[in-house]
Amino acid sequence: MNEKSTIYLFIDDEPNPVATVKSPVCFELDTRKLPDGTHTLKIVSKDPTGKEGIRIIPFTVRNGPAIAVEGIRDHAIVDGVLPLMINAYGKGDQQSFLIEGSETPRSIPFWVWILIIAFGGWALYYTVRYISLQA
Repeated sequence: MNEKSTIYLFIDDEPNPVATVKSPVCFELDTRKLPDGTHTLKIVSKDPTGKEGIRIIPFTVRNGPAIAVEGIRDHAIVDGVLPLMINAYGKGDQQSFLIEGSETPRSIPFWVWILIIAFGGWALYYTVRYISLQA
């Protein structure tokens, strides 16, 4: 006998399964039908003897336009006037890629400034040493 397990797929806390299939299965989850945010995929497997196994997989859907914010981080403690740079852009469709507005401008990180200053100091030191050897 080659009986197969039955797999029930649930999204979030829905009482009815999204799909009921026999194992093994390849399944494409279309997240375009889900709102952006945190969701759970609950997989219930029932073998031919009636035993059940459950696996819950949390995931985050982000189909809407991406939102990038510069100037504040999650759970930041701030005061005074806070300059923010906000950019929102969509991915377009799956056939074409939108170049216009798809890159978020960002400020130069502090470590780049430190490297530039360190390199400038090193170059100045060796320039002074070279000139003093020539004299």
